[in-house]
Amino acid sequence: MKGLSERWLEAAYCRRTGWLGLLTPLASLYRYAVKRRANAYATGRREVWQAPVPVIVVGNLTLGGTGKSPLVAWLARYLAENGWRPGILSRGYGGKANTYPLLVEADTSAAACGDEPRMLADQCGVPVVVDPDRPRGGRLLVELGCDIVLSDDGLQHLALARSLELVVIDGYRGLGNGHCLPAGPLREPAERLSSVDAVIVNGELRHPLPVSSWQMTLKPAAWRSLGGAAEKRLPLLPLPFTPPVRAVAAIGRPARFFETLESLGVEIGPAFGFADHHRFSANELSYTDGLPLVMTAKDAVKCQAMALKNTWILDVEAVPEPAFVAWIEQRLVELQ
Repeated sequence: MKGLSERWLEAAYCRRTGWLGLLTPLASLYRYAVKRRANAYATGRREVWQAPVPVIVVGNLTLGGTGKSPLVAWLARYLAENGWRPGILSRGYGGKANTYPLLVEADTSAAACGDEPRMLADQCGVPVVVDPDRPRGGRLLVELGCDIVLSDDGLQHLALARSLELVVIDGYRGLGNGHCLPAGPLREPAERLSSVDAVIVNGELRHPLPVSSWQMTLKPAAWRSLGGAAEKRLPLLPLPFTPPVRAVAAIGRPARFFETLESLGVEIGPAFGFADHHRFSANELSYTDGLPLVMTAKDAVKCQAMALKNTWILDVEAVPEPAFVAWIEQRLVELQ
């Protein structure tokens, strides 16, 4: 059964406002608070830290996952391949560390740092620092020798000055009903898009946006066995297991993962979607029907310590359109 927050999020992403219209007065108050806070940073009433290196923020305008972390991973690899020394900065949603800033190391658990930082550290091979205080975490990355910082999900963290702002939007959900919290899914008003440097749409855009955008897709890359060596990646075909499978996903839109499996010809038996960042228990994933269990890389980092058999991870990679790659290349030249 879906919880209240999940049912609210589904309603917020509907094109019809429905009962959420009753919350419009609160949304107006929220918009006022957002504007006042932004003005405080813009006028110097709140302190903004300017890093001595370029900072690229990759963020969301909406609640729920959009695919920004795969874009962060792509940017980290692209920067490293082109002579930069990137570092990734994250709030570490869902994690709880004893001290901050936290440098994500090989033995750092997802429970301490959060699922996305753990996944990014595994995938990218660059320093990943978690800190709710973004400027403090950024200082550590600079001390570690990073010459460019990628702030994952930092659009609303205005205490950290930025060189570029990139916003990722789920093409299927778009901006939902177009209202700010709590009457809709927007963290900031839609006109905020006109002030960012680039808008990237993950997947096919179903509803028009008020600004121009680039497109990216999430491309399946390889299979891995849970508990196996991280570098032991298997090709997409032939499948390393025998379908049908039991599929689970705790991402912004679980259906996207299930659709990807079907596009690979994977027959799905039971499929279970959970709220984004859901922390699995062993009981939730222990089944006796003998079906292979398939999950995302983001979910797998939370399940490494569980004794799960016949469990497989599908790695995906962001593929931005060539025009965006050319644009980011030019902007990086300007930042040097």
